Amino acid sequence: MTKNLMIQGTMSGVGKSLLTAALCRIFWQDGYRVAPFKSQNMALNSYITQDGLEMGRAQVVQARAAGKEPDVRMNPILLKPSSDVGSQLIVGGKVRGEYRAADYFKMKRSLIPDVLAAYHSLAQENDILVIEGAGSPAEINLKQDDIVNMGLAKLVDAPVLLVGDIDRGGVFAQLYGTLELLEPDERARVAGCIINKFRGDVGLLKPGLTMLEEKTNIPVLGVVPYATVDLEDEDSLALCLDQTEARRPVDIAVLRLPRISNFTDFTPLERHPALGVRYVSKVGELGQPDLVVLPGTKNTMDDLLWLRQNGLETAVKHLAANGTPVLGICGGYQMLGRTLADPYGVEKLGVLSGLGLLPCETAFSAQKTRTRVTAEVTAPLFSGAKLDGYEIHMGVTKVGEGATPFCRLSDGRTDGAVVGNIFGTYLHGLFDTGELTDALARWLLTRKGLDPVAVQPEDQKAYQERQFDLLADVVRNSLDMHAVYAALEGKETP
Repeated sequence: MTKNLMIQGTMSGVGKSLLTAALCRIFWQDGYRVAPFKSQNMALNSYITQDGLEMGRAQVVQARAAGKEPDVRMNPILLKPSSDVGSQLIVGGKVRGEYRAADYFKMKRSLIPDVLAAYHSLAQENDILVIEGAGSPAEINLKQDDIVNMGLAKLVDAPVLLVGDIDRGGVFAQLYGTLELLEPDERARVAGCIINKFRGDVGLLKPGLTMLEEKTNIPVLGVVPYATVDLEDEDSLALCLDQTEARRPVDIAVLRLPRISNFTDFTPLERHPALGVRYVSKVGELGQPDLVVLPGTKNTMDDLLWLRQNGLETAVKHLAANGTPVLGICGGYQMLGRTLADPYGVEKLGVLSGLGLLPCETAFSAQKTRTRVTAEVTAPLFSGAKLDGYEIHMGVTKVGEGATPFCRLSDGRTDGAVVGNIFGTYLHGLFDTGELTDALARWLLTRKGLDPVAVQPEDQKAYQERQFDLLADVVRNSLDMHAVYAALEGKETP
């Protein structure tokens, strides 16, 4: 019979996703068939599976930690915020529609059959499921009809490990307060507490740990140090978005759009020793970069208006006119064109003029394009670089005269457009193979009169595997794994 274990937190950003990945890796190392599961995720960083379905990238990372190919069953519900009060609802990897928050809360219990079908299907193929919660189980305004924290734990009869973040301060209050706000039956599910992101001498914590255990009658199963592992983080809290200065020879400025999505595209660039990636949201921060990137976005038209209103559009066009390379990806590619039309009311803004840097016209469509692709770059500067990525967009772009394709897909189609120093493509994950990363770095260094850095294209998969093992080592050495396994077996902590 499949066993399960649920990781819940005292708040968002305490490290639930990485601890879930760590436990997936540990159980996999110990010889178990293991998979992650998160019933409902809210994120703008998403991924397309081999069968063309959309899921959150956090569960993609966890799947790979578990030695598994990402599977949409691991994240049956994905909410992609499209405004401050609404989101696109994706169920089973397919768009179900746009919902205001209040309307979604009224109907979310109707999604329980979808959640349980995905869960039980995964359970049939695995020995252990490691379940990630969302936010906090003590969000008392959201507890009714909960399907992602204690509500889900009850549905699948999962023991819970509660995680607190000491790096933010007040970790004892976090854990004690959360437990006090739980119902008695919910509290009884908590098999242990974990203190995460600790820096310093653990010995100094011991009096607090003892008092916490005395007050709650729940054991602390470990104190996990602040680990310097390089794995993707949740999008809304990712530290890379706060990076506003380039500290390497090449300065790459990524526009931090309000609805920026899939900025994990730039992780391979951040790992290159010559490339400094920073995120810009104001004209005063832009400066004179060596490359400007317009990234993907959930709301292309709204974010284009934001660029226009805060002056970044004018600044980017000025840089482009003076020879600065500009790269647009997905929604950023659409913005670089002449017009964006919305005949089906997808974004409800009619027709907008784009930046006019590429001879392209985009019309939004009612259906989302979701497909995995392999390709080869045909743009002269990077010709021959092999790509392995995916398309995820709502829109069709027609390329006019004067542009050449960015790449050729394995099925013979072409993608994107190039005119001089302006590049556009729909492909996410374009830097993941390392080949385009290396070619781009060499070109940008040469433009600056610097010697290209002799770096072999990084094998991203091998790099990620090393990071998983490092994370697993840190967590295994920090937790009472006998107690963790006892929780899996439904036994009292030894």
